Order: sequence, then C-alpha cells, then structure tokens
Amino acid sequence: MDSLTHIAVGACIGELVAGKRLGKKAMVIGALAQSIPDADFVTSWWMTVPSDLLAHRGFTHSILFLLLISPILGWCSQKVFPKIGIDRLGWAFIWGIQIFMHLFLDIFNVYGTGLFEPFSHYRVSLNTFFVLDPLFSLWPIMALAALSILKSTYAGRSKIIVAALGMSGLYMVNSVYHKLYIDRAVTKSFELQHLHVERYFTTPTALNNILWYIVAQTDSGYYVGYRSVLDRQPLINYRSVAAQHELLNGIADTTAIGQLKRFSQGYYVASKYNDTLVFNDLRFGEMTAGLQPDPRFSFYYYLQPRLSNDVIIQRGRFCGWDRHVVAAFVQRIMGK
Repeated sequence: MDSLTHIAVGACIGELVAGKRLGKKAMVIGALAQSIPDADFVTSWWMTVPSDLLAHRGFTHSILFLLLISPILGWCSQKVFPKIGIDRLGWAFIWGIQIFMHLFLDIFNVYGTGLFEPFSHYRVSLNTFFVLDPLFSLWPIMALAALSILKSTYAGRSKIIVAALGMSGLYMVNSVYHKLYIDRAVTKSFELQHLHVERYFTTPTALNNILWYIVAQTDSGYYVGYRSVLDRQPLINYRSVAAQHELLNGIADTTAIGQLKRFSQGYYVASKYNDTLVFNDLRFGEMTAGLQPDPRFSFYYYLQPRLSNDVIIQRGRFCGWDRHVVAAFVQRIMGK
C-alpha cells in the first residue's frame, strides 16, 4: 500500500492499542511503526535499479525481520518511557502488531512481498488491490484527521477507529470477492474461446477494484485483456503480445537481466522502442489501461542504449492520462 495509508492505519491501530496509556503519542508511534519496513528505500542510494527493485519489500518485509526488530524496539521503548507502565513485552507487541499489519497490507498488491526472506526469495502477491485505492484508504485517513482534532479524553475515539477500520475491512473483503468472481469469469472465457494458457493472473486497474487487468501466458507469448465486474458478456477481448525473449540474447549485463526476470516473476516481454531495447514487466499493467491504440506497458527498463531508469515503477502508471482517457476509463469500468 502507499505510505499515507500505512501512516493512517498505523495511527489508528496505535490509538486503539495504546491510546489510553500514551494519549496522542500512541498515534505518532503507530504511524512511525507502520513506516519502519519501508526504510528499505535507502538502498536506492547505492544499489542499481534492478537490485533495488528486489531489495524493496525484501528482508524488511519478512517474518524474520518482524520477529527480530519487535523485541529490540520493545526494549528501547521501555528504556525511553519507563514511567508509562508498559513492560518490555507490551512494547514489543505494540511495535510488532504494527509491522505485521504493514506486511499484511502489502501482500495484497502486485509488487510482491518477501515474507520468507532470506530463506526463500518467493514473493507473496495476492493481486487484489491497486497500490493506491482511495476507497480503502479514505476511512483511516478521515479517522486520523478526526482523532488529531479531538481531545485525547474524548470518549468516542475508539468508536471512530473501529468504524474506519471496519469500513476498510469490508472493502478488502469485497475486493477479494471481486477477485474470485473475475478469476472464475476469466477461466470460463478461456474455455469458451478455446485459449490454451500455461498460467495467468488478474489484478485491479488504477484506483478501483471493479475493472481488472488480465495477463495469460502461452508457449509463445501472452494474452492481455480487461474484465469489469459489471461486464454482461462472457467473452473477453484479448490482445496477443509476443514475448520476444530472443531480443535479450547476448546482452552484456546478465546480472541485471536476471534480477529483472526474477522481479517480474516470469511475466515479461522484450521490445524495441525505436532503437532502444526495453524490458517490460507485464504485472504493472498498460499505460492508459490499454484504452489507446498500441499501448505500452507501464513498467519498462531501458537496456540498450543506457537511458535513465529512475522512478522506474512510477513513470508509466499515469502517462498519457487526460480527460478523454479518464472518461473512457470510467465508461469501461461501468461494463459492456
């Protein structure tokens, strides 16, 4: 999830767990605790982009990190706040529940979370949330704003938090339901359209959980398509995308390519943008949700010649969006 959502959820949980003892400091500690796993952003200062992609949501998002850092922070907190009346184990729980919630929220989107690092490089990604979903984040953010204004002695603080987290929880359940519904519709479409696929995934498009993006792998490439929960027809329009993996043969920096392949979980194609060789990770969708002719993929890494690969994840997400694309996007969400 995005940083603001983690901060808001962390502040709400902090208030709920320790607000009576810590007052509004509980919200600050909660927001800080939820942000700890994302401290891995510092690796971008010295790592190459492919290495940094794997470092993010790596060890600091693992169960082992959670088990190691929680008692350490608990010990430190008990030393800093000896008169609060919370023992070392209680502090470890306060930090631990926040870090656990951060890891839990992150597994729901497509990036992948290294829960089992360093023992396994497998990344957990349930693909039920876009990284920023306003209808999930709105409630804890509103609760954080209200709690910041209200006095710490206000009797209804816990009710505000329970209501906010309850709304977000219901939205999460709804998103999982939509995921299961879309997956059934997709597998049915494969049968009806006689498509033979090796594996596939579905994930929500930008800022919603109604319109879903589909990538199905075949022996020679991929089928890419979209399905709205509100669609009435059973067939899905798929676009065939050639893998063109042969374009990567002979590229000198095999370490970087290997890291990009691992990060993409095998869902990648090579292509040429004019004279530039590009590695595309299919998991992050297409620019403008495929609504314009010959869409490019949102995640692309320049291989040859060497061009800037800064902000590699973000640069394609909303490239080309204007009022006409937004109108077409909303219309597509409403189904066909």
